[in-house]
Amino acid sequence: MKKYSYCLLLFAAVSVICLAVGYAAVRKDREQKESVPLTTMETEQATEPNLAEESEETAEAANQELDNRYFLVVEDGFLLVFPRDGNQVCMYTHVPVTDFPEEEQEKLRAGIWFSSMLDIFNYLESYTS
Repeated sequence: MKKYSYCLLLFAAVSVICLAVGYAAVRKDREQKESVPLTTMETEQATEPNLAEESEETAEAANQELDNRYFLVVEDGFLLVFPRDGNQVCMYTHVPVTDFPEEEQEKLRAGIWFSSMLDIFNYLESYTS
């Protein structure tokens, strides 16, 4: 009977030690995750041109550039986003053009310019939800 008592006591002690080590490992992992500084997402911000320093012509050109930053167009039946100054795809939307009404499909085949990604997301959400 004494052997069983020692075995039971040894099992209980090992169990408590294992639980304590597991708890410490989980707690340390949580503390490390919480100590990571918060990351901020970059957002696009349009700055207003300084009209006192620039002429109206350059201000209009700057506004036109900001208005036409992204191009949404249909390729192979899906919508793709291209940046104004590049030929590489900026974003694959995986949204089929068939989700849009016929009038919008015509516009999308020709391509639509947007000033920000947020505008593109709002446009897509308005037709796909």
